[in-house]
Amino acid sequence: MTGRPRISVGLPPSKDIVAYASVAEQLGYQRVWLFDSPALYGDVWMALGRVAEVVDIGLGTAVAVPSLRHPLVTASAIATVEDLAPGRLVATFGTGFTARKAMGQRAMRWADLATYVRQVRGLLAGDVVDVDGSACQMIHPPGWAPARPIDTPIWVAPSGPKGFATARDLGVDGVVLTGIPAPEHRGWKESAMIVSGTVVRVGEDHTSERLVEAAGPWFGTAFHAAWEFFPGALDVMPGGAMWRERMLDARPENERHLAVHEGHVTIMTDRDREAVVAAGPAILQSGWTGDAASIAARVDEAAIAGIDELVYTPAGPDIPGELEAFAVAVAR
Repeated sequence: MTGRPRISVGLPPSKDIVAYASVAEQLGYQRVWLFDSPALYGDVWMALGRVAEVVDIGLGTAVAVPSLRHPLVTASAIATVEDLAPGRLVATFGTGFTARKAMGQRAMRWADLATYVRQVRGLLAGDVVDVDGSACQMIHPPGWAPARPIDTPIWVAPSGPKGFATARDLGVDGVVLTGIPAPEHRGWKESAMIVSGTVVRVGEDHTSERLVEAAGPWFGTAFHAAWEFFPGALDVMPGGAMWRERMLDARPENERHLAVHEGHVTIMTDRDREAVVAAGPAILQSGWTGDAASIAARVDEAAIAGIDELVYTPAGPDIPGELEAFAVAVAR
């Protein structure tokens, strides 16, 4: 068994992100990871710049979506954060399932992500890189960006066989995962795992308002995912059929993708809330939702699997309170 994973926080960029990052730092969180989904949240790079000037802990993208920006735009953004917080940034890239679905697009192909990562690496190294048939290079003079090479660690968020194969082929510095990987998908230089849910307080159950507000936004994403992958599954999911009917009524067909992902992991829409309440006790199975002892046990399981870092992604109206409860539970 390895040492216990360090804890970090993952959040969507918002006007309150600096305050939340400051609380996380005070509670002993090691890094602030920010989401990248322009249809849903503020700009990831602008938010990272704001946070970089206030806290001294690590920074990361979880995860940046390549198709949203030209490789040179991303390289310049990385350089800007490195100027503000030298050596503290991890740039992680993923195919952008929710970010792209919320704009009516499919997730990126892994081959395209690999090309993008290689282009960004080359640009940060100071190389001349071909992008769409044109020569590109970071030609920033001193004072406008750090000197090249810029050695920001590049990570990937793999999923499925193609994702893990791409990450291996790229020789990435680390991976961001959404669950404990199978044995054949372990052994990375660094690994972080995203976890959600809420610490169940004494006396709470699935009817407790605080618990529903904190666990509901992530629990609701099960309906979003089911619609995208296996629509028929909504018929057997508690609250699923109700959610689908309300979602279909919310927007015309050409705007349906906007209704599916509205509020994703931040708030519950009225249709999400109705479905979550209809699901009843099932919300207690959402992510790592459980009492402090069960969360501490899950941390040990992650350590056995070689996970180096847990990225806790709190939701609800009391982010500082969620951060404190999770930190206390992990320390058991």
